[in-house]
Amino acid sequence: MKILIVEEEIYLAQSIAGKLIDFGHECDIFAAVNDALDQEGRYDVVLLSTNLSGQDFYPVIRKFADDIILLMVSYISNDTVTAPLKAGAHDYIQKPFMIEELIRKINHYHRFKQLQKRCALFEDYLSHQLGNIQLPESLSMPLPLMVKTNYQKQADAFAFAFAREAGRPLKYLPLSDASSLAALKNVEEEYILYMPEFQTLKKSEKEAFLEAIAGRDVITSTTEKFEGEGLETVELVSEHKIFDRTEILTIDDYVKFIIHNYQSKFPDTELSKKLGISRKSLWEKRKKYGIFKKK
Repeated sequence: MKILIVEEEIYLAQSIAGKLIDFGHECDIFAAVNDALDQEGRYDVVLLSTNLSGQDFYPVIRKFADDIILLMVSYISNDTVTAPLKAGAHDYIQKPFMIEELIRKINHYHRFKQLQKRCALFEDYLSHQLGNIQLPESLSMPLPLMVKTNYQKQADAFAFAFAREAGRPLKYLPLSDASSLAALKNVEEEYILYMPEFQTLKKSEKEAFLEAIAGRDVITSTTEKFEGEGLETVELVSEHKIFDRTEILTIDDYVKFIIHNYQSKFPDTELSKKLGISRKSLWEKRKKYGIFKKK
C-alpha cells in the first residue's frame, strides 16, 4: 500500500517508514502540513501526527477524507483524538507503539474499505436488477411468510425490501441447495431467513420444511400453487411472464415474451424470421396477446 506519513519528528517518521517498507509498503514522509497538501494522487493510508507545532492538521483530514487516516498521538484528549475523529479520521494509535499494532490497524481498515466497496457494488447491482419491480405498498406482514409468484425476481425484491424496512440482516438459503435445510438450525435469531425455491422440494421435504420454520422469521417463495395452512401468504404476479430458471415456459409464453421485449429492437421482418413465423402471424399474435407496437 502507498502510505503518507505526516510527522515533524523526522527520526520517528523515518523509523516507522523503514519498518513499513520491510512489510512491502511504499512511504512518503513530510514534516510540514503544506508539503503533504501539495501531493497529487491518492494514498491508501495517511499516518497523521496530532503533535505538529503551530500547524493545523485538519486540512490533511479533509483532503484525504477518502483514504484511511490513522492519528498518531502522544496523549489522548479532545484536541488530539475526539475532535479529529469527528472530523473524519478513522482511528488513532498512541506513541510509542509496536509496529505490529500499527500494521494490524492498517490491515483492519484496509479490509473494511474493501468490504465497503464490495457492498456498494452489490447494492448498485441489486438496485439495477430489482429496482423496477413493483412491490406491495405495505410490507408489514407476519413471518414466516410464503411469497407466491410467477417471477422469482419479484420474490427476491420483496425479501430484500422487507429486511431493509425491518432494519435487519437477511440470510440467503435457497432450498435448491441441499445444505440449506441443515443450515436453518444454526442461523442466529437476528437474521431474517430468505429461503426461496420451495417448489424444488419433494413432498415429504416440503412438509418437514414447513414444520421447521414454524415460529421462525423466514420468507420463502414458490412459483407453483400453494395452499398450505398456517402460513401467511402474499401473491406477487408479474404482468408479463418472463424467463426464470425455476420454470419452463409454454410456447405461447415464450413467443409473448420475445415479442414484448424485442419488438423495439428488431424490425418485424427480422423478428418474425427469428421466431420462425410469418409477418402476418406476428401481427395476429400481437392482437391475441394485446401487445401494441410503439411507433
